[in-house]
This record gives sequence, C-alpha cells and structure tokens, in this order.
Amino acid sequence: MKNGSNGSKWFDINEDSRSWEEFYRKRWNYDYSVRTGHGVNCSMACSWEVFVKDGLICWELQKTDYPQIDPDIPNIEPRGCQRGATASWYPYSPLRPKYPYVRKILWDFYTEERNKGKDPVEAYASIVENKEKSKKYKSARGKAGWKRVTWDESTELVAAAQIYTIKKYGPDHMANFSPIPAMSLISFISGHRYNNLLGGIYCSYYEWYHDLPHVSSTMFGDQTENCESSDWYLGTYWIVAGSNINMTRTADAHFVPEAKYRGTKIVVLSPNYSDVTKYADTWVPLVPGSDGAFLMACIHVILKEFYVDKKTSYFTDYVKQYTNLPF
Repeated sequence: MKNGSNGSKWFDINEDSRSWEEFYRKRWNYDYSVRTGHGVNCSMACSWEVFVKDGLICWELQKTDYPQIDPDIPNIEPRGCQRGATASWYPYSPLRPKYPYVRKILWDFYTEERNKGKDPVEAYASIVENKEKSKKYKSARGKAGWKRVTWDESTELVAAAQIYTIKKYGPDHMANFSPIPAMSLISFISGHRYNNLLGGIYCSYYEWYHDLPHVSSTMFGDQTENCESSDWYLGTYWIVAGSNINMTRTADAHFVPEAKYRGTKIVVLSPNYSDVTKYADTWVPLVPGSDGAFLMACIHVILKEFYVDKKTSYFTDYVKQYTNLPF
C-alpha cells in the first residue's frame, strides 16, 4: 500500500490497469469488408457484411438496407439469425472436411486393380462386375471406414464410374444431384450443366430424399417452391403444419406477429408447443403419427360441405384446374 498523489493507503493507481480494453478494441479491427450471404442450405438469403483481418474472417454484421417491396407490407429486415452470426467459425472448424474421402474397401479394390496395369474404367468395371467385391463395398455404406485421398484420385474414380455407366447402360442412366440452389447457386448451375452435357437425368434437390415433387402439386395445386415470405402478411387465415417458422424460417418469422397485428387468424398443427405455437389462435396438439388421419378428416369436411351437400363453383373450378381429382 502506498500513500501519495496517485493513490492512498488502501490502493495504488496503476496507469496500465485499463490496458485490457485495448484487446477489446482490437477485436473489431479489420482490413476490409465484403457483402455476402451464407450458402449453407438456407433459403433466407440474408445479407451480411463480412469483415476480414489478415485474410481471415473476424466478424460479421447484419445489413438493414433492403429495398422496400410495398409500402403496405412490413420491411423485409431485420434478417439474420444466431446461426448466421456464427457462420464465420465454420470455415475454420477442425471438424470441417477439407479433403475427399472414399470408402476404404472400395479404394483398396480400385488401387489393387490399377496396380495390375488396368486403366481407370477397366479397374472400376472389374470391381462392380465382380459379385463378391461389389457386395463387400456396397455393404460398407452407412458405416465408418473412410480413406482420405487426393483430389486427382477422387476425380479419377468418379470419372471412371461415370464413363463405365455411360458405356454399359447409356447416358440416361446417369442420375445427377448437385447442391441445392439455397446452398450454392454456382455449384448448382455448374453441376446441372455438366450433367446436361453428359445426357444424364437430373434429380431435383427434393427427389433424392422424399417424394414431395410428385405428390405436392397434385394435392395442393402447386410445387414445393416457397412463395415470397412477405406475401404471408397478406394471408387472412394461416394453417401452419409441420413447420416451426421461428426455427426454420427465422429471418422471415417477424411476418407472423405482424400478420396477427393485421388481424390474421393462425392455426398451428403441432404435437408439441413449438415456438410458432405462441402466435396461434388455435393450437391442435396432434398425437404424433395422426396428422394423416386429421388431414383426411379435414378433406372429408371440405368435400362434404363444398361439393356433396352443395356444389360450390369456386371449389369445383379450383379442383379442375389445379388437381387430378376425377371430376
């Protein structure tokens, strides 16, 4: 303890005691910034300003200068979410795959055949046409056992498989799936174009994991593409089924309370009290697995009241134009 002009008997003033603040200030230093979004399979397309320091992303900032769509519709912003705010950590994550990987058993078979002097297509053919080898590498799917290879090695194997398929079965047996537009529009277009040049069949970004494209249009009169989210505001009666908007459409979720302020009635079908349920005028807590029966009951009521008991021209015209019902 010291006693003097810079202190007292209880403490001594240290001019460097606030030096830690400099670390905080430097945390937000940057060399330049760029305007971008997050191509991570998210259709929100939020606009962010990304700040770069020494070639590395150091932080991000939501932008709020979206053009106004309609003076009678709330502004598009604020947009962005917690996932977007932390997206800059992902490029540098130790868990991010940075190299191609091949099933080890398949790669072992392939290198064995290549070491025999066979060209890539012949080597691949000797594997898939061998029942024992083909069964072994296919049964390894869904399990661990990856082997890291170089980009040239992985490209060779993919090309060999495609050339083999085209020569043996024809180009129309090439089924292609490229990243969905919401993930990377450039990758989507380049993959689509590549497959078209080969003469292959392109699978949409839905068809590879469920049957929505084949069912949705016949049931609902439209494909599974989303309408402009700001148009939600104009709806007067919402039925939210199978979507927790606050989690899956975070940047557009503000249209829900704004629509309620306008007088929109909202019905939520959800087995649990999800985030979007708090906006509901009517919450239908369906037992898991009973949603199909519930919706068929709704269809029964609609058919009975608008067609069986009393034919309604609006209902009939809509069904004839947009669905395949036998009328």
